[in-house]
Amino acid sequence: MTQNDEFKIPVKPIFLFADSQTLFRDDGEGLVMERITGLINEVKPKKNKVKAAYIGASNGDKKEYYDIFLAAVSQVNIDPKDCLKIKSKPSKKEKDFLGKAELILLAGGDTKKGWDIMNGNGIREIIVDRYHNGAVLVGISAGAVQLGTKGWTGPGNDPDEVFTTFQLVPFVIDVHDENEGQWERLHNTVRDGEEHCRGFGIPMGGGAIFYPDWSMEAIRHPLVEYSLFPGGIKNSLVFSPGAESGENKEE
Repeated sequence: MTQNDEFKIPVKPIFLFADSQTLFRDDGEGLVMERITGLINEVKPKKNKVKAAYIGASNGDKKEYYDIFLAAVSQVNIDPKDCLKIKSKPSKKEKDFLGKAELILLAGGDTKKGWDIMNGNGIREIIVDRYHNGAVLVGISAGAVQLGTKGWTGPGNDPDEVFTTFQLVPFVIDVHDENEGQWERLHNTVRDGEEHCRGFGIPMGGGAIFYPDWSMEAIRHPLVEYSLFPGGIKNSLVFSPGAESGENKEE
């Protein structure tokens, strides 16, 4: 081990939520927000203030959604003075704050609109850098999709509607598209993906935690998983810890 390796801050799990409900839930191990800040406090004294950044590019920087974010972080005593909304046209101050943030939340809205904005204003690079330097990322709805490998401009029936996103979570992520349990858009994208492509659907009111070892943990509701293999697509469910596992089904 080199001296640099010894002091390297490990990457943290990424939290993916179908909607903002989960920010206020107790998942059986305490508040979900407590789990998030607990990860941050592993590498810093608890007396130090947590800097929390909010990215509202996907929803047009609407104030009411930032207010939900402030209400969520207030549960774990993060002071609003230590929070900042990073606007779609960020100032130098906002970029500097983001570059030091330990908690970064990507809000929901229009997946493609938000991605194009982050890709064009320099925020994307800062988020990736912060992730690799120990920040905890949280994606809500469109934000969760963006943290995965692919997004959609439409229902996903046409490959031209699919675009590449952050890829920090190495799976296709879809949210609250569980039309009669079909997840057609997710299914089609995995089916048309490269070898061993995997995708996860997060139902309304649910969430997932992606760990650095590539494992996924369900929060509140089971995740649907599609995996591409030489014989077709395997469909299974990922249950929260302690719940019964689901049966696998090959198509």
